[in-house]
Amino acid sequence: MTRRTAIRTCPLCEATCGLAIEIEDDRVVGVRGDTDDVFSRGYLCPKGATIGELEHDPDRLTAPRVRRDGTLEPATWDEAFSEVADRLRPIVDEHGPDSVAIYVGNPNAHTLSGQLYLRALIKSLRTRNVYSASSVDQLPKHVSAGLTFGDPLAIPVPDIDRTDLLVVLGGDPRTSNGSLWTAPDLPGRLDALRARGGRLVVVDPRRSRTAKKADQHLAIRPGTDALLLAAIVATLVEEDLVDVPDGLAAHIEGIDAACDALRGFSAERVAATCGVEAEAIRGLARDLATADRAVVYGRLGTTTVEHGTVASWLVDVVNVLTGNLDRPGGAMFPKPSHHRPGSRRPFRMGRWSSRVRDLPEAIGELPVATLVDEIETPGDGQVRALVVVGGNPALSTPDAARLDAAIAGLELVVAVDPYVGATARHADVVLPPPGALQRSHCDLVFAGLSIRNVINYSPAALPLPDDQLDEWEILLALASIALGAGVPRDDAGEVDVAAADAFVAQQTAEALVADPHARIGIERDPAALLAAVGDRHGPERMLDLVLRAGPYGDGFTGGDGLTLATLEAAPHGIDHGPLESRIPDVLTTEDGRVHLSPEPFLAQLPALAAVLDADPAPVVLIGRRHLRTNNSWSHNVPSLSRGRSLCVLQVHPDDAARDGLIDGARARVTSAAGTVEVDVEVTDDLRPGVVSLPHGFGHDLEGVELQLARSRPGTNTNVLTDRFQVDRVSGTAVLNGIPVELAPA
Repeated sequence: MTRRTAIRTCPLCEATCGLAIEIEDDRVVGVRGDTDDVFSRGYLCPKGATIGELEHDPDRLTAPRVRRDGTLEPATWDEAFSEVADRLRPIVDEHGPDSVAIYVGNPNAHTLSGQLYLRALIKSLRTRNVYSASSVDQLPKHVSAGLTFGDPLAIPVPDIDRTDLLVVLGGDPRTSNGSLWTAPDLPGRLDALRARGGRLVVVDPRRSRTAKKADQHLAIRPGTDALLLAAIVATLVEEDLVDVPDGLAAHIEGIDAACDALRGFSAERVAATCGVEAEAIRGLARDLATADRAVVYGRLGTTTVEHGTVASWLVDVVNVLTGNLDRPGGAMFPKPSHHRPGSRRPFRMGRWSSRVRDLPEAIGELPVATLVDEIETPGDGQVRALVVVGGNPALSTPDAARLDAAIAGLELVVAVDPYVGATARHADVVLPPPGALQRSHCDLVFAGLSIRNVINYSPAALPLPDDQLDEWEILLALASIALGAGVPRDDAGEVDVAAADAFVAQQTAEALVADPHARIGIERDPAALLAAVGDRHGPERMLDLVLRAGPYGDGFTGGDGLTLATLEAAPHGIDHGPLESRIPDVLTTEDGRVHLSPEPFLAQLPALAAVLDADPAPVVLIGRRHLRTNNSWSHNVPSLSRGRSLCVLQVHPDDAARDGLIDGARARVTSAAGTVEVDVEVTDDLRPGVVSLPHGFGHDLEGVELQLARSRPGTNTNVLTDRFQVDRVSGTAVLNGIPVELAPA
């Protein structure tokens, strides 16, 4: 028996904590926080502690499945890819590339292969029907950042370790560990904020774990965050509290236009609709304006509503007008190791629209709220085949019951998934990637959202079985099939993607050579760059290329600077230091300035004002997160599923009394989209008129092969979400503030 310790960055959420994993004979026997990690310093959450259970889950697939006579049967990789090739190409040849859709789930942001190779698959499909989990929760922030800063990935993050006042709207970082905000041990950092004399204010309809430890909790009515933020701006203008430093103002266009457009949203005017007293709104505006260092952070509750993109924009407006953008302790832009400032083209959206509902494209994808329409509606471009990579749209997207039925009727469904879950149960071919510990890892996406400029690389902690393809190999094989080149094989007839990998690496090297912002200290020739990275292949070759060309890279010279080799020699990570001011370098607008008054946002202000005259629904539904859950796929982990079911409908005592609901009994919840039944928990953590149900549950569907999750299936809240209710700018589904009716079941 051999025992060893593998150092690994946790891939289960955005916090990127370091793990020290004890392994005996290729089985995980213990997990603790890595006390030497340069970022997390030993912090460990309940999810990270169970990575061994996840790795050794008996329900996780270890071989492909192919549907034969209606049943998903084990198959070889060659058989599985041949099935895809034989069935996909005829659909494309007859109906065109738009007849194939691809849905990408958020686990792809947590894998190195997904970050580096997924784009090759999407480009190979040549379809406009690209969908992802982004339009379920975060697309409004990308659109806001794109129109304001020129780059949809230039999202300012709260510099929590140096701020004096943090205002959180619609987020629960003590539970989520951060979202669009990478900061290990956020509970400890929030405690440290208050210990040094700082203040935490939480704006949320629910008294969340974060709100319970805040200095002030404002129980806002769901969906009205944009109004509250507009009123903060109006107060800043009215009370002459706008204070933009000259150095920052020189790089901003539209300050006066934003102030003029928002001055009519006074605190007194919005108070009743928001459910927050006018003086509390004014007090918050004054606190933000007078604090030495302050920052506003908005998350899921601000983005998954009708005016989510406007709310996301207003977060940045408030941070600008209080002088807290791009300064220590405010909202700052990370400088990740792979990022090349100025290399992106100015953001554009609406380059194409969805066929049925004319919803706009943004960041290369369409809103998933309309995927079911594209499947159901006949005509040119009707979706007939679906490729799902690391996603579960049958549970996680709006109007879920209808979409589930629509997916079942497709001509071909291909799922890259380690489980046969709610969506993969419809698949004709399931291609399972290896376990998280059987593949290397480096967080590139979350480095762009991090409160420090750090980077970690983790080699595979467990060996890849001989009969298992790596995730990047699966994606490249699918890309080859999508291009019409068939299943890539070597001379022995085995699946072999070496040529496709070399082609992708060549394209990457050519792009670096053509980018004047890339750090290259040798001849600008793709062959020279590829020679510098040596005989690496797969994700390691791609990672070495982008790191060497990044802001800390060695420029391919072999001298001082970041390379993959230097990362491999630093298993606990490399810390490049705290965030620094990055304007104007981070801006990629056409004129190189911050656009504080984009026309698409100003055009929505009349509709936002109209909310003030509308009668609010008596009861609305919001979501919530749990520390022991991770979307829809963590419910099969024994240690995270103990105790009372987490999938309960929280109801305020007043609402329970009015509608005859009893704690522990069942309730029937009805919306415009559907009806569910669920257990009730009566609690005063919610403001009256608001009920809450977590997302990701509903595993009791026929064909789901998740033994533990099926035994405690919960209720799918997305049966209640209406696909026709979307954010006005981005098309993101409205998942919070859904009008519902309650009754005893």
